[in-house]
Amino acid sequence: MILSLWAAYRQRVASGAIAEDPAQERAVNALARLEGELNALAEPSFSLPFLKKRPVPRGVYLYGPVGRGKSMVMDLFFASAPVAKKRRVHFHAFMAQTHSLIDQWRRGDAAARRARFGWHKGDDPIAPTAGVIAQEARLLCFDEFHVTDIADAMILGRLFEALFALGVVVVATSNRAPDALYLNGINRQLFLPFIALIKARLEVVEVAGPNDYRVDRLRGAQVYFSPLSPEAATGFDALWSALRGEEAEVEGRVEVMGRTLAFSRAFSGHVRANFSTLCASALGPGDYLAIAARFHTLFLEAVPILSPDRRNEAARFVTLIDALYEARAKVCILAAGEPDALYPAGDGAFEFGRTVSRLEEMRSAAWLEAARD
Repeated sequence: MILSLWAAYRQRVASGAIAEDPAQERAVNALARLEGELNALAEPSFSLPFLKKRPVPRGVYLYGPVGRGKSMVMDLFFASAPVAKKRRVHFHAFMAQTHSLIDQWRRGDAAARRARFGWHKGDDPIAPTAGVIAQEARLLCFDEFHVTDIADAMILGRLFEALFALGVVVVATSNRAPDALYLNGINRQLFLPFIALIKARLEVVEVAGPNDYRVDRLRGAQVYFSPLSPEAATGFDALWSALRGEEAEVEGRVEVMGRTLAFSRAFSGHVRANFSTLCASALGPGDYLAIAARFHTLFLEAVPILSPDRRNEAARFVTLIDALYEARAKVCILAAGEPDALYPAGDGAFEFGRTVSRLEEMRSAAWLEAARD
């Protein structure tokens, strides 16, 4: 039996899994209102002909600092929402799909367009793209809704107008209030109508309680694990799972100068990667700066003891840690040895001493307390 949102939330409070939190309860109230309106439609997939008879329910936009439970509350709502065609997706993954659909439309001939998108007049890709998305999901739940890319910013208004016209209901979580989206972006004045649309079509709720529950879990926790033993790996995995909670892992994507770095394991500003992925491939400072800007917490596993013939990997590791340090990010590491044993000799070993010092600082409770969200 699927519990209602309020029943599921109260059950978690009663079990001790979460604590009473008035800010979270405001979010639950807004989503419970939406849940009730969706129930009133009495149609799990609420087809378009049916929607023409009744107003489309107003969605919900939850914003506030990380670690306040926005994603957790949205996930409880998603599980209880009485909609057959529903989708929970990280916003970056959604926009990647959107750009792919637009590219398919532009590259396709008439036959290919009809096969993928159905019948549409003209050459504008937005309406057919929205049509495909709406066919797949009548309820869209976005995690980490934020806009930094001008290509995204320039299409979002028209795309969401089309989705709303097709009866799609939207729920989103974000670290930013609507008015702060795409702040200082290029041609931001062209983006302002989208902000107005969001505020008109979604109920905006701030979730900004005093506690950052993820930092609470990190505070006092071990964040540097060595050696590469089953016990250390278990502790590393347990910390990742504790921070993630019931939130689904998604693909994390970082755009760097026309290239895309994709990481298979990510959630809400956290990303998990192997040392070889980040330091044994041809990545440079720009890549590491983009990763540090995109994610506030990196879980880095399988860091080896580096011999002199692996000086290039050691140099990349130095650059990666420098980027994370300057960005005030958090790092959790599973390594073959303690920081001072990772690169004891070879070209750049002296400079590696700065990395040792930074790793020691970044594993401290003071760093975790002051690091950015």
